[in-house]
Amino acid sequence: MKKDIIIAGVGGQGILTISAILDMAALQSGYNVKQSEVHGMSQRGGAVQSHVRISDRPVYSDLIPKGKADIILSVEPMELLRYLPYLHPEGYLVTDINPFKNIANYPDEKLVQAEIAKFNHHRMIDARGLAKKAGNFRAANIVMVGAISDLLPFEEGLLKKVIADLFKRKGERIVQMNLDAFDLGKKAVIENMTV
Repeated sequence: MKKDIIIAGVGGQGILTISAILDMAALQSGYNVKQSEVHGMSQRGGAVQSHVRISDRPVYSDLIPKGKADIILSVEPMELLRYLPYLHPEGYLVTDINPFKNIANYPDEKLVQAEIAKFNHHRMIDARGLAKKAGNFRAANIVMVGAISDLLPFEEGLLKKVIADLFKRKGERIVQMNLDAFDLGKKAVIENMTV
């Protein structure tokens, strides 16, 4: 078993939190895991990406080679497009439809979505809207974890346990909000079946 996942977005969108959830779930499942991350020039608004490699065999490099990513997950649609050269021919593109317009010449949203839709395996969901429904738009990253949960080598219960453990210091209300966000992301994929 091997899963190579690139997680992309901009600073402040919780990219590293997604990576931490996947890392902890992998370790608790007994898998080998390697992660690398690149932060943008500014803490909020700059590009952030993380490579997460999960395997039942030793993983020697923390960077995913071009053409080998099983999943490219983005909390910002244009950031997803940056990493297309890394996508395996049978890989999945999964993104929030809501842009983070941090540049003056951000392309038309419909054009960005049309480019993503050209790929056989793509999922575009309104993660920000679902996160608001769960209680806070900042939980869009956890909505995205729910949106890829069926593609991961973990039981849903383990992912929820990891999410609960990660947020427990913030209180039960925040834990429940994030678990609700996860469920909404998973449900959105089932209902849309844009795979």
